[in-house]
Amino acid sequence: MTMPIVHHPAYCADLPANHRFPMDKFRAVAELIVEEGLLDGAGTFFRPRAAPFEWVALAHDPVYVDQVFHGKVPDGIAREIGFPMRPDIALRARCATGGTVLTGYLALDYGLACNTAGGSHHARRAHGAGFCVFNDVAVALKVMQADGAIRKALVIDLDVHQGDGTADIFSGDPDIFTFSMHSEKNYPVRKVPSHLDIGLPDGTGDADYLRKLEEVLPGLLAMEPWDIVFFNAGVDPFEGDRLGRLALTRTGLRQRDRYVIGAVREADIPLAGVLGGGYSTDIGELADRHVTLHRVARDVSRRSSPPVSTASDAPSREGA
Repeated sequence: MTMPIVHHPAYCADLPANHRFPMDKFRAVAELIVEEGLLDGAGTFFRPRAAPFEWVALAHDPVYVDQVFHGKVPDGIAREIGFPMRPDIALRARCATGGTVLTGYLALDYGLACNTAGGSHHARRAHGAGFCVFNDVAVALKVMQADGAIRKALVIDLDVHQGDGTADIFSGDPDIFTFSMHSEKNYPVRKVPSHLDIGLPDGTGDADYLRKLEEVLPGLLAMEPWDIVFFNAGVDPFEGDRLGRLALTRTGLRQRDRYVIGAVREADIPLAGVLGGGYSTDIGELADRHVTLHRVARDVSRRSSPPVSTASDAPSREGA
């Protein structure tokens, strides 16, 4: 069975030398996916269109969206985001967001699909923050709701940082359930409550992490008749990550992804995987860590039953 992977060259924009955000990882992730032959079946990446204003404004304040689209982001907000808000940075945010929208629709078609970017979970309704310009998962869910493709959805956010932006955007939506398991003492200092938050102590390792996840995930999957799950597979819980405070090994990350993806697909729920956070000066090591998501998803897809649903042709299918 084909496991679609979404990518756009614009995911990788230029940043100043020694910037803390490892932008080159997006190019390296795509190259490694090709090198390892993970595109079998499709034979190529699915390429998204850049998200238009109307999509992004479903999740974000239209005033802020207009500022990003027209290069007028106030300096204070740009500093909070952490990027120079140039046109190529705005295009990158639009393409990554369009990529997650496309990933969601492909998940409905194929049962399982993954982006090579996404997981910008610190962007709140009012504006971006923490290297996140637009909240791609929130935009995707809002687009799919408006399109009538889904009603109820579960967000499983396992990035090392709490998903405050996603929690903010869906705080009043009874059909979207946000779950974040993260390092309690890590960024953001002021957390917006998700529907379920599990804050872990510094140094939490594989056994305790996986045990906690296994305690809650079955109940979450059984809670509602979910139409889709969005999985933020951030690799910053890794013990060697520059911005993490947890202590998962590479084996632990792989076991985490296999457990989540396997459990969701066993429950016959489509899953859309996004990259999430990961920080290292060694781009090769970091890309290899991130591609854990795509390797595991491809392996699970080969063992899965045929697609669980067939979505109508969506506007996100248009070429960039």
